[in-house]
Amino acid sequence: MKKVFKKKANEIIKLVDSPIGGGGCLATDYIVCEGFKVEYMYREETDRNEDTGWRFFSGQEDQDYIDDLKHTGVYSVNTIANYDPDIIPFLDAPYGSAFERNPDTGVFVKSDF
Repeated sequence: MKKVFKKKANEIIKLVDSPIGGGGCLATDYIVCEGFKVEYMYREETDRNEDTGWRFFSGQEDQDYIDDLKHTGVYSVNTIANYDPDIIPFLDAPYGSAFERNPDTGVFVKSDF
């Protein structure tokens, strides 16, 4: 089944100037197809140069959803920043970092990885 994205390709603009913006990341369909904001993100070590290690989730996903790989895709970090610009200040965080959106303030705070 072909994915229908919330944003069209011509709506994606360059928001992330650092080299990380062109690197790859994983994000779920809740973000790119349903338009939910990022609620949880973490950065893990990777052995692929093109992979930034960033993983983005909306908080709507349960384990069965995450385990079904058809619900996750590889995107440029810049693309995900277009869906939720609130992630941009955290993109240079080191590997092993994790952040979640505070439900009361809407601001990202450090979280357990």
